[in-house]
Amino acid sequence: MLDQIRADLAIIRERDPAARGWMEMLFCYPGLHAISLHRFSHRLWRSRLPLKLLARCISQVGRGLTGIEIHPGARIGTSVFIDHGMGVVIGETAEIGDNVTIYQCVTLGGTNPTNGKGGKRHPTISDEVIIGSGAQVIGPITVGRRARIGANAVVTDEVPEGATMIGLKARSTLVPAEEWVKEFIPYGTPCDDPCEPSRDCIEKLETEMKSLRAEIDALRAEAEPARRSGTED
Repeated sequence: MLDQIRADLAIIRERDPAARGWMEMLFCYPGLHAISLHRFSHRLWRSRLPLKLLARCISQVGRGLTGIEIHPGARIGTSVFIDHGMGVVIGETAEIGDNVTIYQCVTLGGTNPTNGKGGKRHPTISDEVIIGSGAQVIGPITVGRRARIGANAVVTDEVPEGATMIGLKARSTLVPAEEWVKEFIPYGTPCDDPCEPSRDCIEKLETEMKSLRAEIDALRAEAEPARRSGTED
């Protein structure tokens, strides 16, 4: 338990430039508080004793104190950082790997139980994933390692390893493995060209429009002598 808290503190120090010291992180980071309470409630949830109600009560206390709702059944790895945190919801069968960063207002939500796979209703988040603020990841899908979910994206399909998901409904903007951005990307929303195809699309549309205008002008130029000839007759 203490080793996990140390790892969670280390990832906060690494990824948040506003973190000025260990005491500040211990007392002023609701994401750390929520995850620490969850680790305790999760142990109760998995106990052979009838402690599930107590586990749920502890999770509700954590929700009231931090604004972060984590079901005690969810599985969370080490070095997980919930930044800002308010409005985050993590469902019962969600699984989160190591070195994952989640921003505020993220939902790891579930489908209808009849649509789940063997009782699995919520997503599995692999290691080193970044989920931007307001993103909704829904259903028993897997988000591949080092993937990034952009702010306000809605993800309902499998996410390949290393992909960046943006938009509503989110689309994958895969980049070659050698072009992966290895360093940490705040909010999981890079603005570089390899991860954002809209600029290329706009340029292609502009080129096509210029070509069409040129063709129209040429057709008008060809038709003009015939029109004038008909007028003179």
